[in-house]
Amino acid sequence: MFKLRVTDIKQYMYCPRIVYFTYVCPVQKKVTRKMQYGQEAHLELDRLEKRRTFKRYNFKEGERKFHASLYSPRLGLEGKLDMHIVAGGEIFPVEFKHSSQGPSLNHKYQLIAYAMLLEDTYNKPVRYGFIYVDSEKAIPVEVTPNARVYVKETLEKIRLLVSKELMPNKAGEKGKCVDCEYRNFCADVR
Repeated sequence: MFKLRVTDIKQYMYCPRIVYFTYVCPVQKKVTRKMQYGQEAHLELDRLEKRRTFKRYNFKEGERKFHASLYSPRLGLEGKLDMHIVAGGEIFPVEFKHSSQGPSLNHKYQLIAYAMLLEDTYNKPVRYGFIYVDSEKAIPVEVTPNARVYVKETLEKIRLLVSKELMPNKAGEKGKCVDCEYRNFCADVR
């Protein structure tokens, strides 16, 4: 089974051409200002999160684990999770996002995929996780059976795209292309 990264699910849902330019026709991507800002903001959030209580997550206590590398042979999927919390005998994945508009659908399924990796790692079900938006609030996301199926179907679609070397359509929203690291390459393709 071709091993994929959790980030591939997020990118595929944002625009499938990013996966195409990553695996089928690899090109040197441009590091955008938005990407640099995101890396800097992640470091700052890591620093702040270590000092905070668990009140934002509605827990009295727990243990934070940062940047765990996770892998599931069953799913053929790997990833490095921003943080997960072990509290009350349960596990909760946490993804940090920097968005003024709240988490998007691709962020939700990225979190679900991490929840599935944690389930395989701890051999325990994960009921929900959190998307932490702009250091302000932790938004709970339920990990449903349908969401797990959707992640598996997305993995199959990505593997088909790569194995058949299929050029997918561009993202439906042109606004997504503005900050895309593959914009110059994608514009050359019709």
